[in-house]
Amino acid sequence: MEVARGYSLRQHNTFGVDAQAAFFARVQTPAELAALLEDPELRGAPRLVLGGGSNILFTRDFDGLVIENAIEGIRVLAREGDTAVVEAGAGVVWHDLVLFCVEHDLGGLENLALIPGRVGASPIQNVGAYGVEIKDVFESLEAMEIATGRVRTFRLEECRFGYRNSVFKQEAKGRYIILAVRFRLTTREHRLNLGYAALASLRPTPTTIRDVCEAVIAIRRSKLPDPAELGNAGSFFKNPEVSLEQYAALKAAHPGLVAYPSEGGMKLAAGWLIEQCGWKGKRVGNVGAHARQALVIVNYGGATGAEILDFARQVQASVAARFGVALQTEVNII
Repeated sequence: MEVARGYSLRQHNTFGVDAQAAFFARVQTPAELAALLEDPELRGAPRLVLGGGSNILFTRDFDGLVIENAIEGIRVLAREGDTAVVEAGAGVVWHDLVLFCVEHDLGGLENLALIPGRVGASPIQNVGAYGVEIKDVFESLEAMEIATGRVRTFRLEECRFGYRNSVFKQEAKGRYIILAVRFRLTTREHRLNLGYAALASLRPTPTTIRDVCEAVIAIRRSKLPDPAELGNAGSFFKNPEVSLEQYAALKAAHPGLVAYPSEGGMKLAAGWLIEQCGWKGKRVGNVGAHARQALVIVNYGGATGAEILDFARQVQASVAARFGVALQTEVNII
């Protein structure tokens, strides 16, 4: 395992922003990770763990150690009745895991097809799409404590999943590096989740997990830009959650408001709010809001992280001014 110095991160973030890491290392096994964490030269350095870099915006160089988590491997650990437990290494490409499960007739992840990134990031964000979140299929994960090198198992309740949130973004932030994640999936009589409008309206109606997976891939490709062609990190903002009272007031003032029920209130469609403020398809220099999905901020080429962040701040300010709603970033800002 080599530790590089002054390493460019352009190829390690889907925005394609050029930033440098003071130190960079790629780990492929838990043993390599443990050895890296014990390196006396790097022990006091700030650390940042990267998978595919699909949910991060670099606005500056990183004066510390960037660790690419490349721990691979997918295996079926156990079959119990109508379910199976599947384990994937943190460095596995997320979409590859989804395709593996569909190919082996294991149901539960098909709605999450084509989400960029790697498995290790999925529980941190409680990644979700088309009516399914990680928490719905999560069994447990293994993580290494940075301070001690000890490996700990986190069960569902210990992860404290919320909307794009988990314990790893709260009090456990920066304390652990995820090694592997386990999912409990169905092996027969799959319960297809077609509640999302784009899936519910499909004709013919999907009848298998493969049908759902292929439909989600087609929908995502029709709406979202490919990061390999146009730098982006998917949805830049979270869908804001508001109380029922605030929703009623907004709905009265803006009859076309798009929203969905959430726990204790309503979740507003951030893309709709941004579009109403005139940002959809708008470009400022090398940065813009995508023409097909206003929620996606794109780098048309050559934009710095600071320029992208400035564009995002302008979007937030206009939504707050018109609707009185604060947009929170889903992308991690460095």
